[in-house]
Amino acid sequence: MNQYLNKKFSNDEFLNLSKVYRSNEPYPHIVIDNFLDETKLDSVIKKIDQIEIFENNKRFDPNQKRKLKSDNELEMPDEVIDIIRYFNSQTFLNSLQSLTGIKEKLLSDPYLWGGGIHRIKRGGFLKIHSDTNFHPDFNLDRRLNLLLYLNKNWSNEYGGELELWDKQMKKCVKKIAPLFNRAVIFSTDDTSYHGHPDPLNCPENIVRQSLALYYYSHGRSDVKTDFGKGTYFKKRSSNFGDLVVVFKNFFEALMPPILLKFIYKYIFRYIKRS
Repeated sequence: MNQYLNKKFSNDEFLNLSKVYRSNEPYPHIVIDNFLDETKLDSVIKKIDQIEIFENNKRFDPNQKRKLKSDNELEMPDEVIDIIRYFNSQTFLNSLQSLTGIKEKLLSDPYLWGGGIHRIKRGGFLKIHSDTNFHPDFNLDRRLNLLLYLNKNWSNEYGGELELWDKQMKKCVKKIAPLFNRAVIFSTDDTSYHGHPDPLNCPENIVRQSLALYYYSHGRSDVKTDFGKGTYFKKRSSNFGDLVVVFKNFFEALMPPILLKFIYKYIFRYIKRS
């Protein structure tokens, strides 16, 4: 079952990395290069490129742009399904348990709610945010994000670095380039702020692509969270353009859902096209 991981990443190696994971700032995380067996990942990449159906966010959203996702196994080649099932397996969950030191039993999500294959096109971005901290179908606490980057020959000029921000949103503590076969694993709570907030500068025929998986537990003993809180976007203190994020959060809090849906679907879309 360990056939996908780079051979050096045994369960003992994950245990050895645990101290690094838990001490990293601004919140527990780790960046691991050459994470999977490269030959196997190469074959998976070729199959991912054959996926024809990616969902698009059809409503206007100032916090994210040109983001596509594929989370439906019926549309995925077997090689892609197999690697996702490995990441959701008991074997890999035990490795995550060793790495993170989380006390509660970790649970995977075979339904890939919010996860799967993510693509961002040229000009796209995802503003700094904290993720929703629960699974809406199972009422489980969200504990971990795993991002595996699938971008060969990625140039620094393209941008797209994953930014990790401190709890006060005063500074970006770390920037992580989305390089091929690089895994980023991090703990999630109400203040694990992250994103890639600036528009991608890659050519039109290149996308920023990753595999995203999320892990949960029944209850949590590490920190108290506002359980049930959705994705919450934040303004960067150094970027006045992010004021739109503050306005959007305030606007959505005041508007009735049915009116909000109408405004996004018809009015904002019309403004965007004009």
